[in-house]
Amino acid sequence: MHFPRSSGILLHITSLPGPHGIGDLGEQAYQFVDFLQAAGQRVWQILPLSPPAFGDSPYSSFSAFAGNPLLINLAQLAEDGLLDVEQVATVEPIDAPGKADYAAAQRLKRPLLDEAYRRFSDTTRSETHEQYDAYCLDNAWWLVDYARFEAYRERFGTSDWTRWPEQLVHRVPEALMRTDRELAEAIARAKFFQFLFHLQWSRLKQYANERQVRMYGDMPIFVAHESADVWAHQGLFSLDEGGRPTVVAGVPPDYFSETGQRWGNPLYRWDALRGTDYAWWTQRFRSALEFYDLLRVDHFRGFEAYWEIPADAPTAVDGRWCLGPGTEPFDAAREQLGPLPIIAEDLGLITDEVHQLREDLGFPGMRVLQFGFDNPEDDFHRPDQYPANSVAYTGTHDNDTIMGWYGKRRPKPKSQTLADEDDPLAPYLRGDEPVHWQLCAAVLESRSDTAILPMQDVLGLGNAARMNLPGQATGNWTWRVAAEACSPELATRLQQATERSGR
Repeated sequence: MHFPRSSGILLHITSLPGPHGIGDLGEQAYQFVDFLQAAGQRVWQILPLSPPAFGDSPYSSFSAFAGNPLLINLAQLAEDGLLDVEQVATVEPIDAPGKADYAAAQRLKRPLLDEAYRRFSDTTRSETHEQYDAYCLDNAWWLVDYARFEAYRERFGTSDWTRWPEQLVHRVPEALMRTDRELAEAIARAKFFQFLFHLQWSRLKQYANERQVRMYGDMPIFVAHESADVWAHQGLFSLDEGGRPTVVAGVPPDYFSETGQRWGNPLYRWDALRGTDYAWWTQRFRSALEFYDLLRVDHFRGFEAYWEIPADAPTAVDGRWCLGPGTEPFDAAREQLGPLPIIAEDLGLITDEVHQLREDLGFPGMRVLQFGFDNPEDDFHRPDQYPANSVAYTGTHDNDTIMGWYGKRRPKPKSQTLADEDDPLAPYLRGDEPVHWQLCAAVLESRSDTAILPMQDVLGLGNAARMNLPGQATGNWTWRVAAEACSPELATRLQQATERSGR
């Protein structure tokens, strides 16, 4: 699927500024949409919105379908009558400029979210109650088990569902019903938080779409073992009789990590999924495409072949390649959903078979400038080689910033703007502008239908602004943009660069 020639910014919701520990779906998100519009950008790319399970990573979640309640904006709850304006106005701001503090956000927001639920529960029925009932009915196919999972993990003190009472591990209907009655309020509260998230996200998406900004989401191919998804659909995953994974996902050594990555996600039983005509995957695509206008499928190569690691192996080194399902999950989804506006994340150790699969499906792949200059003989990721049906980046959330990368690549550059003549990067750095603007321009001016610039690269920030270091379990996902960074001057400069590139 070809997209109109356009460009956008990669900035996760948590990276927005604001007083409550992490960025959220409030005023700063709307102001960023205004900035994108002023800057001539037509795409806002974000990371997964799901509630993170471990290490605050949006790629490890308690649910593939739920939204992160910490992204709910308190001021909007007050506007909707679910909190007092004074309650929100008197909240002590979290003093962590430029850095997300998820634990502090949890401590601050959870009591107020609980108060919003109590107020909702204690008031007479209103239009909001009707909307809530309709939301619960429409989303019951995933929401019931997710809300159970949230209530159960709170009751039993662990998200490792294999350690819950045996009848709940194996989902004995009578045990589920009995526990549901005992935890009815906690289950209803979890559903209510999802309703609030959905309401606020829908408003933001509508605001962006009305300003010709498309929301570009991200779908991890795998899900966490300690999630509602695996607990509710154990037969679709490679698990033993106790529910624990027998094999797990990861990748062999590549240019992201010398030792590979052992992600630990349970692997799918593709034979079982095929027997259902990939119903779970179709539901997942449907849900995601209701949230987003464009969808990046992370680790797309896993549909062609995936790296299978024994669950007891300490690293990813001893894994093996296994054939994936190919086009089948996408074919099944298209039968019900029509054309799929999907971008294939085809980075890492990519074979001709992976490229062929992507081409068979008609999905654009990704090209990343930072990968184009490690080998003088390999120009695949150099901007002048990008095909139209691709999405071009200076870097992704897994890369260093463009200036961090440039500084490491050239620890003692001869100047701020010029590379050595024998460097394959040199043709892209011949102007008078700062390096980051020249490299951003190279991506914008490429033939790729879509160009995406991480906000850190537009700002020319260094290594300290990196979002994620693959293989590092803690300390990631914390960068936040300064409130004053999205200035009218920056918008004008970006708009001019975008216009010059014909986007």
